[in-house]
Amino acid sequence: MVLTPILISLKTASVAILFTFVIGTALAYAVNRSASERLKAALDAVLTLPLVLPPTVAGFFLLYLFGVHRPLGVLLGAIGVKLVFSWPATVLAAVVIALPLMYRSARAAFDQVDPIYLQAARTIGLPESKIAMKILFPLAAPGLTSGGILSFSRGLGEFGATAMIAGNIAGVSRTMPLAIYSAVAGGRMEDAYEYVLILVIVSFLFVWSISIFSETRAGRYRLKERG
Repeated sequence: MVLTPILISLKTASVAILFTFVIGTALAYAVNRSASERLKAALDAVLTLPLVLPPTVAGFFLLYLFGVHRPLGVLLGAIGVKLVFSWPATVLAAVVIALPLMYRSARAAFDQVDPIYLQAARTIGLPESKIAMKILFPLAAPGLTSGGILSFSRGLGEFGATAMIAGNIAGVSRTMPLAIYSAVAGGRMEDAYEYVLILVIVSFLFVWSISIFSETRAGRYRLKERG
């Protein structure tokens, strides 16, 4: 078994979650503050779309936008950057596919914060930026953390969009899911079994950590309620 796909997958997911967490949280906060329910519904639909579309369709749109002869690809080419079929393309694919999970988790976390705390802060004249940093984000932290873990796991397992825009280049863009596909296609079942086992174990540990974190938070809340 070649270790390179494992390292590429971990590096891709680690870099992608930085962008996914910040962008997803910022978008959720902006949508949450929107006064128009119709606008919220429209933005929810647009930002959730990559979650329900086949990943290959999302990859097709990315390839259409960032291809060498496509609009954004031409702009990047003007500064000497070729995105498609490179490692950064794996990060882009992971961000696009995992972003809806982070966005939906952050939206749910913000919605669960009791508005009475926010209203009380406004009555004493706190600016919205301080209300967000001192009250909203800390109270929504459990949901944001869960969303980040889920998004990392989703980025780690991304296949379709990555194959479309980053290709399956050994040592460059071949992540674990792509390595599994290549191993099966080449009849190297032992390698495929090992990659699958590693991916299942890592994903299980991340999902398990969410359950432990949620149960710990719930237990603390129940103790406070009894106290």
